[in-house]
Amino acid sequence: MQKYGVNELRRMFLEFFESKDHLALKSFSLVPHNDKSLLLINSGMAPMKPYFTGQEIPPRRRVTTCQKCIRTGDIENVGKTARHGTFFEMLGNFSFGDYFKTEAIHWTWEFLTEVVGLDPERLYPSVYENDDEAWEIWNKEIGVPAERIFRFGKEDNFWEHGSGPCGPCSEVYYDRGEKYGCGKPGCTVGCECDRYMEIWNDVFSQFNNDGHGNYSDLAQKNIDTGMGLERLACVVQDVDSMFDIDTMKALRDHVCAMSGKRYGIDHETDVSLRVVTDHIRSVTFMISDGIMPSNSGRGYVLRRLLRRACRHGRLLGIEGAFLVELAQTVIDGSKDGYPELEEKKDFIFNVIAKEEAQFNKTIDQGLSILADMEKEMKKNGETVLSGENAFKLYDTYGFPIDLTSEILEEKGLTYDKEGFEKAQKEQRAKSEGTFGTHSYTGKDATVYDELDAELATEFVGYENLVCDAKVTALTSEEEIVDALSDGEKGTIIVDKTTFYGTMGGQEGDIGTIKTADGEFVVENTIHLAGTKIGHVGYVSHGMIKVGDTVSMEVDKENRNLSARNHSATHLLQAALRQVLGTHVEQAGSYVDAERLRFDFTHFSALSKEELKQVEDIVNEKIAECLPVVAKNMPIEEARKTGAAALFGEKYGDVVRVVSMGDFSVEFCGGTHVSNTGVISALKIISETGVAAGVRRIEALTSKGLLKYYDDMEKKLQEAAALVKATPNQLSDKIRHLQAENKELHSELESVKSKMAKEAMGDVSDQVTEVKGVKLIAAKVDDVDMNGLRDLGDQLKEKLGEGVIVLASAAAGKVSLVAMATDEAVKKGAHAGNLIKGIAGLVGGGGGGRPNMAQAGGKNPDGIDAAIAKVSEVLESQL
Repeated sequence: MQKYGVNELRRMFLEFFESKDHLALKSFSLVPHNDKSLLLINSGMAPMKPYFTGQEIPPRRRVTTCQKCIRTGDIENVGKTARHGTFFEMLGNFSFGDYFKTEAIHWTWEFLTEVVGLDPERLYPSVYENDDEAWEIWNKEIGVPAERIFRFGKEDNFWEHGSGPCGPCSEVYYDRGEKYGCGKPGCTVGCECDRYMEIWNDVFSQFNNDGHGNYSDLAQKNIDTGMGLERLACVVQDVDSMFDIDTMKALRDHVCAMSGKRYGIDHETDVSLRVVTDHIRSVTFMISDGIMPSNSGRGYVLRRLLRRACRHGRLLGIEGAFLVELAQTVIDGSKDGYPELEEKKDFIFNVIAKEEAQFNKTIDQGLSILADMEKEMKKNGETVLSGENAFKLYDTYGFPIDLTSEILEEKGLTYDKEGFEKAQKEQRAKSEGTFGTHSYTGKDATVYDELDAELATEFVGYENLVCDAKVTALTSEEEIVDALSDGEKGTIIVDKTTFYGTMGGQEGDIGTIKTADGEFVVENTIHLAGTKIGHVGYVSHGMIKVGDTVSMEVDKENRNLSARNHSATHLLQAALRQVLGTHVEQAGSYVDAERLRFDFTHFSALSKEELKQVEDIVNEKIAECLPVVAKNMPIEEARKTGAAALFGEKYGDVVRVVSMGDFSVEFCGGTHVSNTGVISALKIISETGVAAGVRRIEALTSKGLLKYYDDMEKKLQEAAALVKATPNQLSDKIRHLQAENKELHSELESVKSKMAKEAMGDVSDQVTEVKGVKLIAAKVDDVDMNGLRDLGDQLKEKLGEGVIVLASAAAGKVSLVAMATDEAVKKGAHAGNLIKGIAGLVGGGGGGRPNMAQAGGKNPDGIDAAIAKVSEVLESQL
């Protein structure tokens, strides 16, 4: 048997099923599209759910993919064994109501034995215990002896996920030989050892589960095949584990070279080598799909994997930053199957480098924080670190619990393991694959789910704003209907439309749909499952019926203004890349008739100079009146033009490329101006951070910009009128008022100081003694907190040693200040506790240090009682 490499096996599988009339689709993004049930794509079939349910029509009834997947349920086990990994590739062939069991099983056998060349005598199929049909195919048609076909129960050979499509499975196991076995008598398929490895799983989706264990036959029977590429490579290359297959071994060897360690010598070293090898693959692929490090959701998973890899690099003795170098090895090994890795590598490297540098700071912080926690434990006479604090170190600072345990153990301490595990369990919910309760497809149910999947809408609105169409479906807000009448809200679906549906950050068109009998006001246009476009709004008069011929008319001004803002975002992205670097990628956008918002990847706030430079470049390109040209072309040809693509976006074989001269070239399905001069001008209104490594620019163009300047002019005139000046005189007038205010403030402070000195004369004679400590406790009139502090400092100098407590009411509020000299503190006086003891009497609270404290209150009537109580509180302290 030839030992094919991973990239060869991937290509062989896809080409084999293409020869069986399957459409080979590129891997979907790791970020689920319109599926709330998944945090990350975790199987080959996950992106196919709408096709299985019939809600969307697949591009072909037979499809094959190699899907990148992330599974995060057992991150803690990755590295401890050679079985566990977070990233894997799933080979799949799918039938949506086309072929079924016979073809699926025959092709499984053909690919494994004839294409890959596995020994048929070492292949062992399994079937669901009640699936006689599959058993007969394996035995009678394929010719596998009965003793090599295993029947398993529902737990092993029946696939279902709550309610929805489900069915029996047929798996294929490969006997890897005695060297991988447990040596026990009777070891066979189903044993927990590594001898019999499952390499293929055909799922025969033929039933519907209503969620209560009741099964009915599906009208459309489907095939969902899954085969782990890494598992197949293990068998073909005859290696121990996925960490030994060609692409992963190259990566693992790179980690060994960096660390000076050898694989297979020491268990703890092997754990770290496997963690780094696995996690850097996941991190590289996740970032290439636009996932950014954060403290929640999929960003939390990314950050955790990246930091875990970084920490295990430290344990291996690797000094300094190293993950970017390893990411290059990941890209080199996988770019044949995933060209986006090479295209996005600058961005990938930037994200990894920034996060790794941040982690190298935080792990040192973790050591420091643990030391502080130990001091607090010692102070409180505790020997057990709380589970909450142990998890805080682990989760926030990436500090491994085993290292926390080891450090504590050396000092005769321990940690609350149960409390730690409880906190970990709560946090793990953030990185699990499923959250909340949703339908099989992971979407909230809507009236649109009931629409016929065969319905489609052709968009003809790039050049035209008016067309005639036929109404193919209508819905109210709650149900599918045959007609909508005067005042009713609903959605119209037609066979073709000039209305652009919300997509790619551009808001949908508004306008009207008219018949001879009625008019429908379109308030929004949206994309529905498949290629349906929904026109959402209300009937302004008359009636609209299914089957009506209607006149579609887009609001021209709204469309044109949206197009200007959309085209401006393309210029903005190109300018940002020119000023900041090629790591800048679009991370989201919002465009409507009034404004534009553009999110992009960058790791620090832009300076005023950078923003000005970006704005100037955009306005230069607007003034150049660059032609805006849109062309449909094959995706590979489009990539060669250097056109920018959106992160995580799934593109078809033919894409629309929008170019603005030689300055900007992007994949885009939106509407645009004919040349950049139509945009008029662009003004950046704000630049802010919205997430780790993601910045946001908000800007205005054309009509929105003129409105902005009109508003600014009105505000300028109002401000000038308030200070009795013209707009041209406003700056000089403000400077004059500031100088005048400064002078008045100085005079006020002088008056306050004089009043405080006069008050000092009144209170300095009020010295008493409490257990040998001098005390001044006095009320002064109309002095604010600053004045009280100044007065206290002066009295302290005059008093020498002792305690001073002052109270004053000003503007209905009470201020209290307490001061204690060093000698008084040594004798037990504590200004903070003294203030706490009397503040309640003036309706307030406060505190502070032993030598200085202050408080505020709302009850001036309580000042006398508070002053009277000072000596009592002080006496209790001494």
